[in-house]
Amino acid sequence: MALEELRIKYPVGFEMAVQLTKFELEQHLRLMAALKMFELGKISSGKAAELAGLSRTDFFEVCGKYKVSIFNYADDEIASELRAEMTTVQKAFV
Repeated sequence: MALEELRIKYPVGFEMAVQLTKFELEQHLRLMAALKMFELGKISSGKAAELAGLSRTDFFEVCGKYKVSIFNYADDEIASELRAEMTTVQKAFV
C-alpha cells in the first residue's frame, strides 16, 4: 500500500495538553478523522480502517466505543430498505 504524507500544524505543547506523545497524537488524529469521515459517509469502512491503521473488525469495535453507527444510511434510504424488506417477507408468506 502506497502512502501519502499530510503535515498538520498545531500549537507548541499541544500533545502535552491532551496528555499524548507525538506518536499517540498522530494516531489519535488519524482515528478521529477516519471515524468522522466514515460517519459522514465520505469514505467506506474499509478506507476508514485503513486510514486509522486498523483491521475492519477493530475499526467497527472502535466505532462502538465512540458511538459511531456502522450502518450509514440516510433516513430516506432506511425507509426504502425497510419497505423492500417488508415486501420480500410478505411475498415469502403468500
